[in-house]
Amino acid sequence: MIGVIGGTGLGETLFGVSGGRMHDIDTPFGRPSNPIRVVKWHGSEVALLARHGDGHVCNPSAVPYRANIYALKTLGVTHVLASGAVGSLREHIQPRHLVIPDQVIDKAYVRPQTFFDHGLAVHVEFAEPFCPDLRGLLLSVANQAGTTVHSRGTYVCMEGPAFSTMAESHMHRAWGGDIVGMTALPEAKLAREAEMSYALVALVTDFDCWQPRKGNCDRHAVLQEIIGHLKAATLNAMTLMRATIEAYAIKPLPPGPIQTGLDLAVWTDRDKITPEVRERYGVLLQRYLEAH
Repeated sequence: MIGVIGGTGLGETLFGVSGGRMHDIDTPFGRPSNPIRVVKWHGSEVALLARHGDGHVCNPSAVPYRANIYALKTLGVTHVLASGAVGSLREHIQPRHLVIPDQVIDKAYVRPQTFFDHGLAVHVEFAEPFCPDLRGLLLSVANQAGTTVHSRGTYVCMEGPAFSTMAESHMHRAWGGDIVGMTALPEAKLAREAEMSYALVALVTDFDCWQPRKGNCDRHAVLQEIIGHLKAATLNAMTLMRATIEAYAIKPLPPGPIQTGLDLAVWTDRDKITPEVRERYGVLLQRYLEAH
């Protein structure tokens, strides 16, 4: 099953789909941002989750990332398509473009970074933070997006909720960052720990603050401009993600190494995994324990 995690803008558009089943799930890590709606799209079930909650009530640091991913795993989600608004750090990546990033730089420091924080040592491979196969599927239908889709890019994930200072924006560029946002992590790390393929569609809204703004600098005008870019990028991203889900329904991706990632990641001796630990991590450890 594909799960769709909607960020700013895209959530309100995709989650307007009528019907489906609502799942109000409790997890060992609390409750998700929102109940999860499971709908039929092109004959396949798709789980829809609003990252920031109904009415955008969770700021990026307050999103219950662990509960979100755990709840999707509980429903049987194997592949996650996520979206999120970003600022561009490069001249050629312009507002209203979409980016399918292939790398991240993690500057988030407040949020829990792992499920496995008690009674278990787990070290997942994360050299390629986004699933290459799922990225490839997105890019295979990129010509339907109605805008430029960049096939790679380094996403700088900052804590927020304030935006970058100009010095930070220039530093992110010097580091090799291409876009900057606040939500890709720990979401992508948690998906990897849950053995779920994860790819991101980044919606470019502005040039961050490294590029001096031309013309009218009235803050209300600037905000309206950004909102306009977000709405346009949202429609394009929705088209891209719908096309990707249709392609997946026609030819699902075969299981890959991400789906068995815990086989090499759990360093704790199996006989030291207590019943309490097994119960806490539940569905996350189920396949690993059954396989061993």
